[in-house]
This record gives sequence, C-alpha cells and structure tokens, in this order.
Amino acid sequence: MSATAILDNPAATRITRVAGLARGSARDKHRRFAVEGPQGVREAVRHAADYVLDVYLTQEAAELHADIAEAAARAGLYTHLVTPEVMRAMSADAQGVLAVVRTDAVAARPQPGASGGGAEAAAPVTESDAAREADACSASALEAALSGARLVAVLTEAQDPGNAGTIIRTADAAGADAVVLVKGSVDPTNPKVVRATAGSLFHLPVLTGVTLEEATAALRAAGLRLLAADGHGTISLFDTEAELGAPSAWLLGNEARGLAPEALDAVDTVVSIPIYGRAESLNVASAAAICLYASARVQDLG
Repeated sequence: MSATAILDNPAATRITRVAGLARGSARDKHRRFAVEGPQGVREAVRHAADYVLDVYLTQEAAELHADIAEAAARAGLYTHLVTPEVMRAMSADAQGVLAVVRTDAVAARPQPGASGGGAEAAAPVTESDAAREADACSASALEAALSGARLVAVLTEAQDPGNAGTIIRTADAAGADAVVLVKGSVDPTNPKVVRATAGSLFHLPVLTGVTLEEATAALRAAGLRLLAADGHGTISLFDTEAELGAPSAWLLGNEARGLAPEALDAVDTVVSIPIYGRAESLNVASAAAICLYASARVQDLG
C-alpha cells in the first residue's frame, strides 16, 4: 500500500472527486474514469497499469483479492485502504475495489507488465483543449488499431450502456482486434459500460470520436470488408462463408432503429440472421455475438 493510514472521511475532496466521475462532464474535464469491482480493476492493473492513477480497496477486499493488491504494488501504483463507508461514498457497485484510470487507456493496446502511472499523471484540461486533443488522437489511434486487423466491431448508434459493454466483452471473447464507437454512441467510460465489459475494456482498443464516414474510410484503407446484419438482408449469415473469411468489420446499429440507411449503403454485404422461432428480432448484443463468432469460426481466430 502507498500509505498505512486508512482513508475514513467520506466527505474528503479526494473521495468526492472520485464519486463525481459518474458524471460525463467530470470524466471529460479530468480525463479519467472509475473502474468498479474486482474483475474490472484486476484487468486494468494487469493490462493498463501505465494508465491507472489510483487503486482503492477496503481491508476486507484487500484480503479477499490479494492478487489485485499485489499486482498493483508490483506495478508501483498508488494504492489506498479505505473504510467501507468511504468506498460506498465513491461507488455503490465497487464490491470493495475501485480504480481511477486515465481515459486514454480505452484506445490503447493492452500492456502486460506496464510500470504504472501515478496520481498526478493527468491534469484537468479546458473543454477546447480536450476537443482538439480528442480529434487529433481519434484518427491516429484508429489507424494504429486497424493495422493488421482481421475482425472489428463498429457500433454506429449504440445508446444502451449495457449493450455497448456486452458487445465490447463479446468482441474480446471472439478475438476481435478492436471496437469502434462512432460519434453519437454511448461513452465507453460510462460506469454501466465499464461494468458490463467485465474487464474486456482493457483487452483490446476501443476507439471513439470518429464519424461513420471517417470510420468506414479507415476500415477500407486497412483492407477490411464492411458487413452488416439486418432483417431485410437478402443473404443468410450461414451462407456467407466466403465473405466471412476475409478480414472484416461488422457494423451494428441502434437498439431500437437498427442500422441507418447511410450505414447500410456504406457496407459491402448486408446479411440476415435467420429467425427460426417466433421472436420478432434479436437484441443487438445477441446479433453481434452471432456475427462476430461466425467470422471468428471461419477465420479460425482461436
């Protein structure tokens, strides 16, 4: 631990600032976000230690999840013991374990064995500075993430945090190289998104800040075919092995409206997922799982 004293004041400035990261405005201003729960924090420490600013644990959690405390110590991270009351003041969903992480960790490739960041690693920035930095970084980060990629998930208008987080987790499980959330989609550092990824947020680059046009152009430049699943697709997913074998990106639409016409016009192939029962349609996260695993099976990504 960085100090032997236990943080016991729920009203302390440090604690209220961490709690404030539930708000998007605070995350944007300070360029950091909270990771709640043992699994998410464990993966942040393992794969993004250079971006971890602070780790907080209750005494009980430090004993129950000793591997997290030990890994944080090896990485040289600022680690703090807190009382249960302080942990609850920071988050109702942390299960005794919470980390504060720099926002740029989301777009980074995993970094096993990273040396750790530090509590002063990210200073607040003005709104205009943040916007300029985001615009500059999004294009370069996207280009870097797509280099050599064979499977990518693209969320075009994802609004539901749970679905977005589940798709990121599914993309990770299917062996995808990156996830892209185009402008208008939910913030991947939203607490509900982060929790739903169950740590997968730190296993592959998750890119934001690009328009649909910019994303599709970058995907094509990287040599990926663009695929979409839609109920009106004329080709069954299970009849498209030739398409699935090539490096590809799946475009996924809004939970209620599906893919917009401009997204459908941008892809090379629109397929349909057969509905054998009486369901009207599939949840977008379920459709994403089917499509990504169909590609992974043909490409033999395992």
